[in-house]
Amino acid sequence: MVSKKERLKVFAGNSNPKLAREICDYLGTTLVDSDVFRFSDGEIGVSIVESVRGSDVFVVQPTSAPVNENIMELLVMVDALKRASARSITAVVPYFGYARQDRKAKPRDPISAKLISNLLASAGADRLVAIDLHAAQIQGFFDIPVDHLLGAPILAEYFLSKDLDENIVVSPDVGAVKRTRDFAERLNTSIAIIDKRRPKPNVSEVMNIIGDVNDKNVILLDDMIDTAGTITQAAKALKERGAREVYACCTHPVFSGPAIERLEESNIKEVVVTNTIPLPDEKKLDKVNVLSIAPLLGEAIDRIFKDLSVSVLFD
Repeated sequence: MVSKKERLKVFAGNSNPKLAREICDYLGTTLVDSDVFRFSDGEIGVSIVESVRGSDVFVVQPTSAPVNENIMELLVMVDALKRASARSITAVVPYFGYARQDRKAKPRDPISAKLISNLLASAGADRLVAIDLHAAQIQGFFDIPVDHLLGAPILAEYFLSKDLDENIVVSPDVGAVKRTRDFAERLNTSIAIIDKRRPKPNVSEVMNIIGDVNDKNVILLDDMIDTAGTITQAAKALKERGAREVYACCTHPVFSGPAIERLEESNIKEVVVTNTIPLPDEKKLDKVNVLSIAPLLGEAIDRIFKDLSVSVLFD
């Protein structure tokens, strides 16, 4: 008879196998032997070496770039596990691609985040674990349970260890004020807000800074850094307002397009991120510090598997 502990099985796609191995190290287990490969025509195939019948399966697969490839890998893996009679399938998607397409910004726009949620449920996923969804209401797109974890505690713990004096947390836009306020409470400090406008996608302009940042160590907080236009413009504006040092932190280092060049040339002293998205060597700047999110995900998986509350991890 298979023991309860042996029913826990962790799989990984090709998106971030290093993170999956770190999660397994935390859980005291190993990745299940499987292979996600490509046929000669580019189609995705999955080979699962051992039985998963009756198992509680967790598939670790952030849907970062190449986004469509990684999403398709996840869907095919979930389908394979469902047809192999897994008892439950939890999609562990630390970075949820298409999360910024969560509403119709103009007529005839798709709501792609809802489409991805439908596809995951249709493929056979029973639960989703994600970290810092771009919009928290995306949880409502799913007809399956969603455990929405936060990267803020890990980032805040790091900055507390730095013991910065005269610090202040700055929101890069009005939409991130709640996230910024919660983060500032963890650091026992105040906040400032950058008022910006976005004339077109991936382009932003700083309009005003609400709050006093003069002679203070500033921590810019966002859920992700994509092209780094917003964060580097904000850093420049903060320096012009008399900020002492500017630090930036986020959960998801998307770092697309000109991001690396912009960060390298910016006056940001340090960029603190997590490993929800793997950084290739060419994106590993000296000023980029990567913290592991594996203990948080490992604890969440352990609690889900043991039918324990996950809410304590939000603190």
